[in-house]
Amino acid sequence: MPITLQPLTFCVFTFGCQMNKHDSERVAGMLEALGALAVETVEDADVVIYLTCCVREAADTRLYGHVSSLKNTPLREGSPVSKRIIAIGGCIGQRDGEELIEKLSHVDVVFGTHNIGSLPALIAAARDDGKHHVEVLDESSSFSSDLPTDREQPWAAWLPITIGCNNFCTYCIVPYVRGREKSRPLDEIVAEAQRYVDAGVKEITLLGQNVNSYGRDLYGQPQFASVLRRVSDTGIKRIRFATSHPKDLTDEVIGLFGTMPNLMPALHLPVQSGSNRILQAMNRRYTREHYLGLIEKLRAANPDIALSTDVIVGFPGETEQDFEDTLRLVQDVGYHQVFTFIYSKRAGTPAAEMVDDTPREVIQERFERLVDVVQEQAYLANQPERGRVVDVLIEGASKRDANKLVGKSPKNQTVHAPLSDGLAAEELLGRIVPIEITEAKTWYLGGTLCQ
Repeated sequence: MPITLQPLTFCVFTFGCQMNKHDSERVAGMLEALGALAVETVEDADVVIYLTCCVREAADTRLYGHVSSLKNTPLREGSPVSKRIIAIGGCIGQRDGEELIEKLSHVDVVFGTHNIGSLPALIAAARDDGKHHVEVLDESSSFSSDLPTDREQPWAAWLPITIGCNNFCTYCIVPYVRGREKSRPLDEIVAEAQRYVDAGVKEITLLGQNVNSYGRDLYGQPQFASVLRRVSDTGIKRIRFATSHPKDLTDEVIGLFGTMPNLMPALHLPVQSGSNRILQAMNRRYTREHYLGLIEKLRAANPDIALSTDVIVGFPGETEQDFEDTLRLVQDVGYHQVFTFIYSKRAGTPAAEMVDDTPREVIQERFERLVDVVQEQAYLANQPERGRVVDVLIEGASKRDANKLVGKSPKNQTVHAPLSDGLAAEELLGRIVPIEITEAKTWYLGGTLCQ
């Protein structure tokens, strides 16, 4: 008998990376296809689903806090279930499996990163028999894109091209919970991109733990430049991608930033540390000099490219000199944005076994020094935008001011602009419009509509 989830209501909470956001859209698409109704709040939901991240310890704490609070949240009036169904997936689901049921006894369903397609059946089983249901497989031959989707925005789409990771950075849990790297056939990627274009999507973001190594398992060598060219040929207005490992960024891909108009001039290139000693301990497999060489090539290809990165402070054994090397690299590059993290020990990774006696207050002080530099650089990086006319993809009205539009520039900067008289934000949703930039702040640009 076919599964039906009508008249259940559900909401999805997403923690972590873009891949989890994409998986959440697939979860919503599957459940809606079987008759369930998406709602905004826990109070209105018969089913609550968590797509989780376990890269940092704070993610575990956040999940446990969320789930524990559900014990005291009553069901909605008229709910068809006697107990709210709680499901946990993503990387924590994959990593912990049955242990989550032991620690959080009111959780009903646990599903792994390779088992998203099984979620409707697991929810139906928990509804029907009131028991715990866990499915955590080690490998999967399918991508979540094979499943129905309910995209968060009709004008933008995530498009995964690889799953898993082969890099095994010593601090990172991802290869253990997402599995080894698998590339999706190029024709499948292009076909999905074309469907998005035909449906009116303006921006596609190609996803993978390391998009630069796409195709090594299928074709013997990376073919990411071919992906970019083929997706570009669909007629998509904007292409972005994440995440990009420096060791696999090729001159061919770099060159496309100067020759492919719909490849947005923004690149997230995680450096993690500016110290060669620490990079080696992290198993990053590139040097400071190699990384800076990539930056030089990127700026030669497109002098206006916006660069962002990740930096970890307090990796085991980091000395003041190591940190100074990192700080100097950040200053030399001049990033538009830096995502800064204090090292978080993850059980099961090699770095978790490394001895570190650096006092916490020293690490915190280094972190604060880095943040100060990052904020100063972000402000300076935005100043050249003043007086320019920028094409902005409108995402809606500002949450703080309904009379202001908000959208993204080609460089992925947030842009605000007042609505013209007689114009509603809904009329411009998903459109790319010119905005003249009149102010440049640390984290956003402000301007006026040119039409």
